[in-house]
Amino acid sequence: MGRTRRSPKLQVVFSQDPPAAARAIVERGVDQHNVGVTNEPDYYPLSFILQDDAGEVLGGVLGDIWGGWLHVSFLWVARPLRQQGWARRLMVDAERYAISRGAHDACLETFSFQARPLYEKLGYQVYAQLDDFPPGHTKYFLRKRLGKKENHR
Repeated sequence: MGRTRRSPKLQVVFSQDPPAAARAIVERGVDQHNVGVTNEPDYYPLSFILQDDAGEVLGGVLGDIWGGWLHVSFLWVARPLRQQGWARRLMVDAERYAISRGAHDACLETFSFQARPLYEKLGYQVYAQLDDFPPGHTKYFLRKRLGKKENHR
């Protein structure tokens, strides 16, 4: 008779700040599943960082390109540099890079207290919203067709 194989003891561990390696394993697992199901293997992380000559990070746009879509996860510019065109420039750079990687559309989420007017000036349109998230505010979902006819004001 063969040996009985013992299952490893499993546990769920909560962490507000998981190790980068653990986070990467979970993200890679989801990515591999998505690629396997859709047969869309082209995935490109995206980050354009605004920094000064000393290397201090003062802003940036983070996201990814997959399935022909640019998804903007984060856009931030330090308060002293706001209203100077940096957020617009970061978005335009991200969109150009996405187009060069074959993206035809872009999407993002923003809250009523964030940058919806900026995104709309860049041609994004609201397609859905969650009211009272967080209480007293709204979360907006925006999208934009990328391509040659875009007019960035």
